Amino acid sequence: MTKHTILCVDDEIDNVDALERLFRKRFTVLKATSGKQALALLDEHPGPVALIITDQRMPEMTGVEFLEKTLNSHPDTTRILLTGYTDLESVITAVNKGQIFRYLTKPWDPVDLANTVDHAIERFVLGKELKQKNAELAKALEELKSLDVAKSNFMILINHELKTPLTSILSFAALLAESNLADEDKLMVQRINKSADRLKTLVDDVLLIVRAETNQLKIDKQSTAFVRFDDGLSKDVQDLVHKKSQKITSQLLPVHVEADVRLIKQVMLRLIHNAAKFGAEGSDILVATEQHGNSLRFMVTNQGPQLPTSVMEKIAKPFYIDEDVMYHSTGLGLGLTICQSILKAHGSQIQFKNTGDGVMVYFDLPTT
Repeated sequence: MTKHTILCVDDEIDNVDALERLFRKRFTVLKATSGKQALALLDEHPGPVALIITDQRMPEMTGVEFLEKTLNSHPDTTRILLTGYTDLESVITAVNKGQIFRYLTKPWDPVDLANTVDHAIERFVLGKELKQKNAELAKALEELKSLDVAKSNFMILINHELKTPLTSILSFAALLAESNLADEDKLMVQRINKSADRLKTLVDDVLLIVRAETNQLKIDKQSTAFVRFDDGLSKDVQDLVHKKSQKITSQLLPVHVEADVRLIKQVMLRLIHNAAKFGAEGSDILVATEQHGNSLRFMVTNQGPQLPTSVMEKIAKPFYIDEDVMYHSTGLGLGLTICQSILKAHGSQIQFKNTGDGVMVYFDLPTT
C-alpha cells in the first residue's frame, strides 16, 4: 500500500508537532513553520505530495499566499486551510486563490480533521487516476486519428495500385474475347474475366467500407418510395433462388422515406441474397415494409435455421464468415458489414430477430 506524503505548515511548532503525531502512522509527514520553509521543502522533496495542511495567519506569508505559490509546482496536491478566524472574506480568498479542498477552524476536532484528511487523500488518488485515464484517452484519440489517416492512405493505395492494373486486365481480356480464339482459349479468357470481376467486386466492397468509416461516403438523400427490389437481383442470385425453388414475395408500402436510393437498394439486394443463401429449399422470402411511428421498417425474412445469439453479436462485423473456411467459403464476409456501414451513414443500423420458422433482418428509415 502506498504511504502518501503530507506537508504540515504552521508558525507554532506545537501545532506542527501535534499534526505529525496525529498522522505519522499512516503518512510520511513533512513539517515547516513558515511558508518560505515549506516552499523549500517542496523543492527538495522528490516525490509527489498528496496533501498540504497549512495555517492561514503566519508572519511574512499567509497560508493562502503560500498555497497560491504551490499551484504551478504541485497542481495535483489537495489543500486544507486551518485558521482561528472565520471571516467570509478569508474563506472566499482561500477558495479562489488557494484552491483549497476544505477550510477548518482552530482548535480542530481530531476526528473531524482525520476524516477530512482521509477524504482529501481519496480526492488526490482519484485525481491522479483521472489524469492518467485522460492521458490514456488522449493517446487513444491520437491513435484513432492515425488510424483514420491510415485508412485514407489505404483507400488511395487500393484505388491506384489495385484498380489500375485490374482495369488493364479486364480491358485486355475483353479485347482477347473479341479475337478469333480456339475454344480452349475462349474458356481461359472467360475464367480470367470471371476472376477479375470477382476481384473488382471485392475491391469496391472494401473501398465502400473504408469510405463509410472515414466519413467520406457520399450520401445523396431524397424523398423516395421503394415499391420493388426484385428487379435489381443479379443473375447469380436469380439462379440461386431458382436452384433452391424459393419464392420472393414483396409487401412494400408506398411510403416515402429520406434515403440514398442507390445505396438502400444495395442494402436490400444484399439482404435478399443472404436470405436466399441461408434459407431452406422450397421456402418463401418475404421482402416487406411497415410503419413504425415516424419511421418505415424494411424487413427481409427467410425460412430456415435460426441465428444463435453469439452469431447475432458478430455477424455484421468485418470478415465474419459463418461457415468453415476450409470448405472454400466464398467472399470476405463483408456483405452485412457493407450494409451496416451504409445504414450507419443514414443514422440507422441492421438488427436481427429469430422468427417462428426463420430469421428476420430489418432496419428503420425516417419517413417524409
